[in-house]
Amino acid sequence: MLTLLTSTALYAQNKPSKTHIGLVYPLSSNGRHAPLDSNSFSLNLIAGVSAAEDGFTLAGLTNIIHHTSKGIQIAGFSNHIGQKAEGTRVAGLMNITGESQGLSVAGFLNKSNDMKGTQVAGFMNIAKKVKGVQVSTFINVADSSDYPIGLINLIKNGEKSIGITVDDNLTTLLTFRSGGRILYGIIGAGYNFKNDKEVYAFEAGLGAHVYTSQAFRLNIELAAVSLENFKAGEYFKSSLRILPAFKITPHIEVFGGPTFNYVNTNTAEGRELTDKFISKWDSKNNTRLQGIYAGYTAGVQYVF
Repeated sequence: MLTLLTSTALYAQNKPSKTHIGLVYPLSSNGRHAPLDSNSFSLNLIAGVSAAEDGFTLAGLTNIIHHTSKGIQIAGFSNHIGQKAEGTRVAGLMNITGESQGLSVAGFLNKSNDMKGTQVAGFMNIAKKVKGVQVSTFINVADSSDYPIGLINLIKNGEKSIGITVDDNLTTLLTFRSGGRILYGIIGAGYNFKNDKEVYAFEAGLGAHVYTSQAFRLNIELAAVSLENFKAGEYFKSSLRILPAFKITPHIEVFGGPTFNYVNTNTAEGRELTDKFISKWDSKNNTRLQGIYAGYTAGVQYVF
């Protein structure tokens, strides 16, 4: 307890003004006193420990900052900031902070309490109240977040839905949509009832609620669908969807509308899925078709 009180007192009195150079604690210019010191510049070949940082911080492996940070923190593996972090944090694996403000970038995970700014992670972002944007390749988790960008977004005061959709090619999908007040992610899997071989369908995308009222809303989605037989050949379609949606009960919603699609395929079945193109072009040896056409998507979903 005495050590903790002493550390807090020293931190409160010291202004960040030191340059800190080291290998790993305590082999550094601040020595065993490093956890009590505040620095304006820190460079540690393996790991650095400090009370606060107010400038530029670089470590080959990890930065451990007990109180607050400002400026830029870069670590090959992780940044750990106990209280408020302001500025930019870049880590090969993860950033773990108290309150976060600014930009957090991690190869795998960003985790913080309240966050103002942007989280960008290779796999997952976790926060409580978010005022800004969460971007991940897979999952975002928050108590509140209006602008999560990921395939799965588990937002406590947001929305999730399970639905069934069908398009003009008879691709039928079981879908999961999840997100916040504005943005949401889309994943889906299903079956194409028009083909004989390329029948297994997979979907991923991003949507936005651009207008919302009590019984009606307008959604815009960007999504990609692939059809597979898990052998040779491929069919890929990316779509812009404009989808009016109507609530018929508090939890059941129907939706449908036009789509504008880009198709890229090298299979015979893929060529036959669409009859009328706005524009299309073949490769020189006629093995690959690319085209743009207008279609439709419709569906029903349970919202919870």
